[in-house]
Amino acid sequence: MNRLYEKYIKKEALPTLFCPGCGNGIIQVAAMEAMEKLGCKDDVACVSGIGCSSWIPCYYKLDVIHTMHGRALPFAEGLKLSRPDKKILVFTGDGDCVAIGGNHLLHAAARNIDLTVVMVNNNIYGMTGGQKSPTTPLEAKTKTSPYGCIDMPIDACSLVANLGASYVARWTTAHPVQLAKSIAEGMEHNGFSFIEVFSQCPVQAGKNIWGEKDPAKIMEIYKKNTFLVKPEPEALKGNSIPEKCDGKYPIGVFINNPEAVEYLDKVEAKLIECGVR
Repeated sequence: MNRLYEKYIKKEALPTLFCPGCGNGIIQVAAMEAMEKLGCKDDVACVSGIGCSSWIPCYYKLDVIHTMHGRALPFAEGLKLSRPDKKILVFTGDGDCVAIGGNHLLHAAARNIDLTVVMVNNNIYGMTGGQKSPTTPLEAKTKTSPYGCIDMPIDACSLVANLGASYVARWTTAHPVQLAKSIAEGMEHNGFSFIEVFSQCPVQAGKNIWGEKDPAKIMEIYKKNTFLVKPEPEALKGNSIPEKCDGKYPIGVFINNPEAVEYLDKVEAKLIECGVR
């Protein structure tokens, strides 16, 4: 067995619930590689919501809170406030994070609290039967948009960037090395780190959105539909991300601002100011 699986995965819980070809396994391994690179396994606690991607941390030999639909972030914030010594790694999906959990996403980003959020974006509600999600592309036909999606998809990276997230990145499952590096950077970063991952769902999004159920071919579509950006150092301290170009999505690290003040640091400063500390 892979050495990382021996160290991080509960073998008695295998096989996973992931469908064949799902991108969750790639993301699961990328996060393990990030933790191994940092040597921080014993300092990590994971939180997830409900959905296919929220099962990712449930196979780790770590402290994991598998919470309610859309509530991963408030649970994670509470855990960070009570255990500031822990590195909190959150796994969530586009529906879990941007739909029912959207309000919590707004506040977590605006607070710039020290969490690392990996949002797995498969553009659809996969586990519950293929309904349209907040990130479903225009004209895509799903169970709840049988004549084609008319809702403008939400760009979660732009959303959190405008609200004050101090680390924002986007990758795909076709970029596992870059993804692992980004998760490690996010976990080291003192602030709200948001990493979106375009991930294939051959069962639902494959047939309904991409017209292709072969996971390898969907990953090729991701490669063709994205372009890498490398902002200048000063641009990384801003609060905006590159726009789509010729229908392609930008990928890369968009924001990495170590100068932004983290939420727990603000709390501590206020307590000192008020004479509580």
